[in-house]
Amino acid sequence: MSIMFNGKGLSNGKNLSPLARIVLLTSALTGAPLFAQVDLSGTWMPRFHEDQPERIPGPEIGDYLGIPINAAARQWADSWSASRVTLPEHQCQVHVAPYIFRGPIVLRVWEERDAESQKLIAIHEYIQVYEQYRTIWMDGRPHPPDYARHTWMGFSTGQFQGSTLTVTTTHIKQGWLRRNGLAESDRATLTEHYLRHGEYMTHMSIVNDPVYLTEPLVKTQDFVLDTGFQGNWLYPCESVEEIVGRASDDVPNYFPGENPFLKEFAQKHGIPEAAVRGGAETMYPEYRLKMKGADSSKSDSSK
Repeated sequence: MSIMFNGKGLSNGKNLSPLARIVLLTSALTGAPLFAQVDLSGTWMPRFHEDQPERIPGPEIGDYLGIPINAAARQWADSWSASRVTLPEHQCQVHVAPYIFRGPIVLRVWEERDAESQKLIAIHEYIQVYEQYRTIWMDGRPHPPDYARHTWMGFSTGQFQGSTLTVTTTHIKQGWLRRNGLAESDRATLTEHYLRHGEYMTHMSIVNDPVYLTEPLVKTQDFVLDTGFQGNWLYPCESVEEIVGRASDDVPNYFPGENPFLKEFAQKHGIPEAAVRGGAETMYPEYRLKMKGADSSKSDSSK
């Protein structure tokens, strides 16, 4: 038997302590990963140094830059009006699981274990925004069939890959890729990786949406453990009638070509209009060369 340790093959366990030999042999026989199941329990506070303009003030109308959307997603967003959130049914609409971690949330995590075996059954999350409870099943149960009910948080199962918690979520309601009208369909699936580094945790989300995305959309968020947290974070939301006299079937929107705000972002920041329209190619550094080429051609043609 040859055992791998620190990338080196050890056929006879030389230069290892007796305890190390036992641990390595047990891992080889059972196939269980070493140093797995890092405890993520605690109250985690977000850090906003990454993508701050999108996460706090919110994205600007017409900003689709860096999102691998298709034409259907672009048309939906072009037709979207910010006044839609004044509708009672939209005022308290929950951000779905792939997006809810982008906001100013407080995240509380705790474990559920079997009383007799102490086997990990589930990891639970309380997300302060919209007061969402989420369960990540760790007991190997399958996902429900496609026709099962969809929810804001979806159905999640997880497993540890080394010290990283990997979560797969299906059955998510329709939501947003970005809070300026870029929609996410109810066929989207979410893969997450939780990586803890002492008092810090990185949360990576990977969204696959066969309806509105041509490639996976990858985002990361960072959290820091709040060891002195004593409070209760609530987010009560009650809808009200904000626009008096509006017809019950009136949903704010723009017909194709009629949204007057779509070009403001490009003009304000001096970005080519083709770039802010998004698409998979705008995610990659090489696209900057294409933008420079477009600027050069534009300058030559003006001479």
